[in-house]
This record gives sequence, structure tokens and C-alpha cells, in this order.
Amino acid sequence: MTIKSDKNYEISKIDGVITFKNKNTTIGFIRFNTKGEVEYIFVNPAFRKKGIAKKLLKLTKEKLGKNLTPQEPISPLGKKLFNIV
Repeated sequence: MTIKSDKNYEISKIDGVITFKNKNTTIGFIRFNTKGEVEYIFVNPAFRKKGIAKKLLKLTKEKLGKNLTPQEPISPLGKKLFNIV
């Protein structure tokens, strides 16, 4: 399913993956499972520091209706995103 966004990108939702894309590139995506585990999250470096990862997490949490947890291994940026010290 592709939904047009008012933020100059499209949101694509398929089983286990939510993707933000514009006409030129993938802005970011999240891969998750039904247990609420985030398997992978990526934001294109050109679009970082704009809240994209948080938006992906929010949409995923809304879709699953449960809190999310990251799978191991967790990168330094992933630890920061999930507030893990």
C-alpha cells in the first residue's frame, strides 16, 4: 500500500516494512516483526537529523499496537534512538 504524504515523500507499507521515498531516492525504512522487534532501521544520511527514524518508529508502533524493542546487534545510533545507554 502506498500513501501520498504531505511531506514531499510517499509512505509505502507492506508486511514487515515501512518505507519513505521521494521521486529520487529512498529516504528511510524500517523492518520489523509481529513481536514488535525492530530488525533494521535506516535513514539516508542526506535526510538524517530530521525526525525520520522517530516517524518510522511511531508508524510501526501504531501499526502493531505494541511497544517496540530493537534486535541485537544495536548500532550506536540505534542505541541513541532507543535511549539505551
